[in-house]
Amino acid sequence: MKVTKADIVISAVKPEQYPKTHLPEIALAGRSNVGKSSLINKLINRKNLARTSSKPGKTQTLNFYLINEMLHFVDVPGYGYAKVSKKEREAWGKMIETYMLEREQLKAVVHIVDVRHEPTKDDQMMYNFLKHFELPVIVVATKADKIPKGKWQKHLKVVRETLNMAKEDSLVLFSSESGYGKDTVWKTIQQYL
Repeated sequence: MKVTKADIVISAVKPEQYPKTHLPEIALAGRSNVGKSSLINKLINRKNLARTSSKPGKTQTLNFYLINEMLHFVDVPGYGYAKVSKKEREAWGKMIETYMLEREQLKAVVHIVDVRHEPTKDDQMMYNFLKHFELPVIVVATKADKIPKGKWQKHLKVVRETLNMAKEDSLVLFSSESGYGKDTVWKTIQQYL
């Protein structure tokens, strides 16, 4: 998809703040610092519409980005970040759960994992949550540029097996550095729109 227009619409914490449209939405979920904002920026050809940070836990709200006036990307807070209080983590969890389970406009969730490492317990919990509630899921394995090309398949196999991925679920290798996998991510997203 050629993105000509992308804007942040609102940062929301509760349903009454969500955009009042019927546009399809694609949520992006993953561990803190897994590269969610970098993925968004690469997909929309922008340097820093979604703010990136080396400090985990930067995203604390549901950030709605309007893409080409035809869909929303919804960046959700990263999970698995230890330096926030248990109470805060629970509030984020509730906010994400409410959004994912009640929002009719949600068409699919892009579940982002780091291809360099075996998916964490939190990654497995998120994937199982999405499958349990029958939410369409696209797994994107980021940071492909950080491992040698010859080891890509081995790492993808570990992701697929650790998450116990369903055969029908897409697994896309991605690099925000080189843009590798960008077109495949877009093609996969478009199947759900």
